[in-house]
Amino acid sequence: MLSIGDFATWEPVLRLLLAGSKEQHAARSTRVAGRIGRHSWSLDLRRQLPPPGRAAQVDDMQEEVDAVERVRRALADAGVDDVSFTAEIQPSGKAVLRLLGPSPAVEPGIGTPHPGALVLVDGSLPEPWRRLPDPVAGAEPAPSADLELLERQLRERLPDAIGATEEEITAAEGRLGITLPDELKVLYRVTRARWEDWNDDYEAARRDSTAVGCELFDLDGLYIADASSRHCGWEFAAMEAVDTPPDAAVQGLVGSPGWIAFGDNGGGDRLAIDLTPGPRGHIGQVIMLSHEESTGAALVADSLTDLVLDRPSAQPSSPQGQRPPAAAWVNIARLKSVQAAAHPGLEVLSIGVWDSAPFSLAPVTGLPRLRTLTAYPGTLADPLEIAGLSGLEFLQLGPQEWRVLLDARAVPRSLLAAAIVVHGNQDPLPIVALANEILALWDRPQIMRTVLEGFLGPVA
Repeated sequence: MLSIGDFATWEPVLRLLLAGSKEQHAARSTRVAGRIGRHSWSLDLRRQLPPPGRAAQVDDMQEEVDAVERVRRALADAGVDDVSFTAEIQPSGKAVLRLLGPSPAVEPGIGTPHPGALVLVDGSLPEPWRRLPDPVAGAEPAPSADLELLERQLRERLPDAIGATEEEITAAEGRLGITLPDELKVLYRVTRARWEDWNDDYEAARRDSTAVGCELFDLDGLYIADASSRHCGWEFAAMEAVDTPPDAAVQGLVGSPGWIAFGDNGGGDRLAIDLTPGPRGHIGQVIMLSHEESTGAALVADSLTDLVLDRPSAQPSSPQGQRPPAAAWVNIARLKSVQAAAHPGLEVLSIGVWDSAPFSLAPVTGLPRLRTLTAYPGTLADPLEIAGLSGLEFLQLGPQEWRVLLDARAVPRSLLAAAIVVHGNQDPLPIVALANEILALWDRPQIMRTVLEGFLGPVA
């Protein structure tokens, strides 16, 4: 059985990286790095393009796939999801391989061997993922919700469908911990949308979808589209901001305990019944959760009756009110100053690529809701100004800026998570050491470093 701690497990991957390395030289050592996980991998390899007119196939990179699969089997056997690595290979062929991780306090890097977000407080979530819906006084079902009309239309369209029993509906409610709205019960009493009821007939399944207006889940497939159903890593989730203007039909949320997902539009977007509508919405309205977004939902129909009858909502899907954005980007293509981004409702500030004098953070010091700051390396005039941002939950800086904060013992203690932004082909080892310093401030598990040695043969 292959072992993650056996150099031989990694040897095919290292040979591939060495053969493709731009640094390979017979007179000096070569450094290679990468990341391999049980579901994905990132290696600095230049893959051969397929012939014109043909898409890339596994056969085009079979040697890479075989080498990676060898490591992935070892990861699975060890119960490890993801490991980064770096190796130094001498001209003689002697190789020193350093495995970096895992740590339960570190999210995997994306497309890089460097660490992802450092979760400083166990179980912590970004603010949008903690937010619950606001109660809306006087919210009612839409006037268009018509149980008799809905049932009649469905039975006319699906005369041979098998409906759910009351026991099956009650069981679904017990599993979900919520009472299904009346329109949804009517729908499932007409068709329970089980594949076995269609006898493996795709045309029958298509008729059901056409009749309802979506690819309907069966009762066992219903789920509550709360925030936990839309997982997002800290580095991306901390950049999100949600808001519910006074004219919104749908509350600005990641998810809600009152969003019952019941179908799909065929493209990965989920349809849900909304029991926690916005100020201008209706209880039982149909909303869509985009698979390309991590927050929010769009209004589709004022009621399930309207969806089935193909009557789109007359309300605008997006609120029309104008507010200063809760998330602001300062860079060469967007806002040109931190001052332009500052206002009392600012939650997220991202300072990106900049080709002029670095910025002071004085304009945002003391803002009551600022919780996320990301800054491209070299864009801050004085990193110690960060100490004045008392409500920060997430901070992403370059290695030098983190070094300034650590040396001054000025890392904000309000942080729930942090990240080190690394650009270019930097050695992962100093970044891991820096990450471990930050983790140590919260007594969080360190990124393990395991050293393996082996021989690959002389470098040509």
